[in-house]
Amino acid sequence: MNKIIRIILLLLLPSLHLLAEKSSLRIVSYNVENLFDTQHDTLKNDFSYMPDGMHHWSYYRYKTKVNRIAQVLVNIGGWESVPLVGLCEVENAKCLGKLCYFLRCYNYQFVHYDSADERGVDVALLYDSTRIQILDSKPLHVSLEGDATRDILYVSALYQQQDTIHTLVCHLPSQLGGTVETAWKRQRTKQVIQNQIDSILMHQPDAKIVVMGDMNTLPKDDLSKMYNMMLPIQKSGQGTHKYQGIWTCLDQFYVSPSIASRSVASIFSPQWLLEEDTKYLDYKPRRTYIGYRYNDGYSDHLPIVLHIQLDNKE
Repeated sequence: MNKIIRIILLLLLPSLHLLAEKSSLRIVSYNVENLFDTQHDTLKNDFSYMPDGMHHWSYYRYKTKVNRIAQVLVNIGGWESVPLVGLCEVENAKCLGKLCYFLRCYNYQFVHYDSADERGVDVALLYDSTRIQILDSKPLHVSLEGDATRDILYVSALYQQQDTIHTLVCHLPSQLGGTVETAWKRQRTKQVIQNQIDSILMHQPDAKIVVMGDMNTLPKDDLSKMYNMMLPIQKSGQGTHKYQGIWTCLDQFYVSPSIASRSVASIFSPQWLLEEDTKYLDYKPRRTYIGYRYNDGYSDHLPIVLHIQLDNKE
């Protein structure tokens, strides 16, 4: 009898695995730290990442950088692709096309709009075209009184032909110039995010919404009707970015009430993404450059992963 049960379980295992995949969704958010190609974008200040620039950026280094990002996503996904990947600090569609080529076994496509950012770095969304259908997308412009910044990327998508997911990919203004002095920029950007959230929930109170990206500040519950999934992780002392020996969760997920209790966030931090921190002890992200010195690494941020258990009911 036990032998018969084992045979039945073995026969059912592939179906059970497929069912589990269909009822859950995995999302990654990753600030990839200056993914530039080697050509000048008109009207953009990308000269440092040219072959004759301060970083001595080359096609070999560019290709290596893309390969490193692909390596990270493959290791997170394993046998299955990550259906949705939000990226920060990507120069243009050419870089995204190169990344999708490196990940071609996963059938990735991308959503991207050029923004007004002075250096030309934008946010983007990769998606597995075999499991994700894009329903709508648009850039949400942020007005900072002449100070150009990145747009917010809004994308609504259908996952496995069953669940509509609303995503906002963000890279908020940095603290360069002072945390307090620049706070208004991040607040204004979050107001644009809030307006989009309110618009969605007005028409769909049970909408599944995920806000992701580099918030350039500590995690807070400062978006109305949304939950910041990185708060407990920050309180535990973990982080995605290390500055002067202190880990902070600059990279964050916010989720709407309909999925908050069924969502779990984590930081992807295998040893090979880290290097020894000789100045402040312990470890730090293995970044591409330390100052202007090429470090042959990945990024100064660690990626974050969100698992959502879906009920497959709209």
